Amino acid sequence: QVQLVESGGGLVQPGGSLRLSCAASGNSMTTYRMGWYRQAPGKQRELVATISTDGTATYAESMKGRFTISRDNAASAVYLQMNSLKFEDTAVYYCNANRTFRTYWGQGTQVTVSS
Repeated sequence: QVQLVESGGGLVQPGGSLRLSCAASGNSMTTYRMGWYRQAPGKQRELVATISTDGTATYAESMKGRFTISRDNAASAVYLQMNSLKFEDTAVYYCNANRTFRTYWGQGTQVTVSS
């Protein structure tokens, strides 16, 4: 199993930045595709970004150019740098570890964009 713990959420003004962290423990995350998802009130959970085991990153269209996902396998951590935040980025952000027949979720961290 992989245990995931997110941190770094908070309240930020529009146009501001936040960096989310996800600490992984248990089985090594090196064989997992890691990702960030988010869920806004009343909406379904949606993909934000993923990063494969070789470091290839993919992004949801609305996050391209604003968000950057990275991973540090030695530190067992995944990061999400979020810049130019908008009101609509307000959501609970979840870390995900995924491979064939295995998927794990963290408990989420709240990001609120408000003036």
